[in-house]
Amino acid sequence: MASKATGRWLVLAVPYLWLLALFLVPFLIVFKISLSQDAIAQPPYLPTFDLSGGWALFRENFAELSFENYGYVLSWDNEFIEAYGSSLWIAGISTILLLLVGYPIAYGMARAPKSIRPTLLMLVILPFWTSFLIRVYAWIGILSPEGLLNQLLFALGIVNRDAPLQILNTDTAVYIGIVYSYLPFMILPLYAALEKMDETLLEAAADLGCPPFAAFWKITWPLSLPGVFAGCLLCFIPAVGEFVIPDLLGGSDTLMIGKVLWTEFSVNRSWTVSSAVAVLLLMVLVIPIVFYQNLQAREMERR
Repeated sequence: MASKATGRWLVLAVPYLWLLALFLVPFLIVFKISLSQDAIAQPPYLPTFDLSGGWALFRENFAELSFENYGYVLSWDNEFIEAYGSSLWIAGISTILLLLVGYPIAYGMARAPKSIRPTLLMLVILPFWTSFLIRVYAWIGILSPEGLLNQLLFALGIVNRDAPLQILNTDTAVYIGIVYSYLPFMILPLYAALEKMDETLLEAAADLGCPPFAAFWKITWPLSLPGVFAGCLLCFIPAVGEFVIPDLLGGSDTLMIGKVLWTEFSVNRSWTVSSAVAVLLLMVLVIPIVFYQNLQAREMERR
């Protein structure tokens, strides 16, 4: 019995130790930097905790920490609030587009013959075999004024060569890049939810005279909601902090918190402000995660 209890404790301890080492400890370091002040030093902030100076020096350094950077980030006279709002808006619209595109694909995969489902699943995962950065750069060649899309429109006579479509360096290009890049993250959980659904429920509804659309709305959609919520979270959370796509495909007016954070860290060399921005972003993203966990807990209670 003692050996079984020890084994169970070790099984539970491993993921908690993993979270402690790779999430909690780095978060505490970033949080501490966000409470510091900028300085011309290495690292570029003060105070730095040095236990070699004794407990008295440690307490003195601890007393110098403040929430001044959070007040600066949350003030209305800078771009941070606008960047947070813009990031949430772009991520939200992108998630809706991903759901509209991904749901029919996942539904078609789940209703396809079982013999070709593995092939369809592989085709969804196939883009991951190519570097994310290369795939985003490919869209520059497609959406640029001299790119493949405009060349096709020129050949069809839809667009005049003197006035090509200006899609690159706009929010539209950012939406296209996010939808393309995150589409597998939406399809996979939707497919997992739809594939295990009992098809006899739809057959019973049809036998009772229920129209196909009504059967979908009353049976398929509710049963697929766990996949919908999981896919939306998997897409929305990383899209809020996205940096590469808005930097390469967006224009100078495309304001997202990932670009602002990079500017503060790499250009302005303000580790303290960028850390405060990162901590606040994490707090914002915890809200949908907690909401999803509450929904999952309620679903488990009903069962």
